[in-house]
Amino acid sequence: MQEITSLLITALAVIVGIVVHETAHALVAYALGDATARSRGRVSLNPLNHIDPFGTVLLPLLMMLAGGPVFAFAKPVPVYLNNLKHPKRDEVLVALAGPASNIILAALAAGLWRLIPADGGALAPILATSFGYHLVNFVFTFISVNLSLAFFNLIPLPPLDGSSVLVLFLKGRALRTYYEIQRYSMPILIIVLYLLPMVFHIDLIDIYFSFTLYPVAEMLFAFAMGL
Repeated sequence: MQEITSLLITALAVIVGIVVHETAHALVAYALGDATARSRGRVSLNPLNHIDPFGTVLLPLLMMLAGGPVFAFAKPVPVYLNNLKHPKRDEVLVALAGPASNIILAALAAGLWRLIPADGGALAPILATSFGYHLVNFVFTFISVNLSLAFFNLIPLPPLDGSSVLVLFLKGRALRTYYEIQRYSMPILIIVLYLLPMVFHIDLIDIYFSFTLYPVAEMLFAFAMGL
C-alpha cells in the first residue's frame, strides 16, 4: 500500500510539472508572437490538453517496471519560428520557459513549506496524521520531480529543450554535425540512460545531476525546513 501511495504521489507531481512546463512553452510563444499553440488549446492547465498516452503514461510505467531511470514527455508544443518577433532569440526563450517554470514551481513549494512553523503551528494536528505524512512526502517529491524535469530537459539533445539553446551557439560545420546527430537522439538517450549504467557502470545522468540538480535540491530542502 505504501508503494502504491508513493507511486501516486510521484505521478501527481510529474503530471503537474509536465502540464505547467508545456503551458509555459505555449504561453511564452504566444507572448512573443506565435499564437499557434494557444489556438490549439495548449495555454491551459488541463492535463488532457498536454498528456501524450505513450510518453506521459505508458513509457514511464514501462521504465518503472524495468527498474531503470524514468522520464516522461508530453505532446510537443507547436511553435512556428517565422511567427516569432525575433526567431533565433525567441526560440531559446520559448525553450527555456519550460525548465524555468519547473524551477519556479520547486522554489514556490519550498517557500510555502518554509512558512509552516517548526512545530507545525495550526497544522500540527494534521501533520501528525497519516495524511500529514503523505503531504510532507508530496511536497518534497514535488520539489525533486520539478527539478528533475527542469535539469533533464536542459540536456542539449533533441527533443529536449537544451537542444534549442545549444543551436544558438553552433555555426557552420558544427551546426551541420549537430543536426546529423539529432537523427539518433532517441538511441543516444537509451544508451545514456540504460546501457552505460547497466553494462559499463557509467552513469552520465547521475554525474550531470551531481553538479546541477542535487545541489539545488539540497539547497531548497534546507530552505524549506528552515535549516
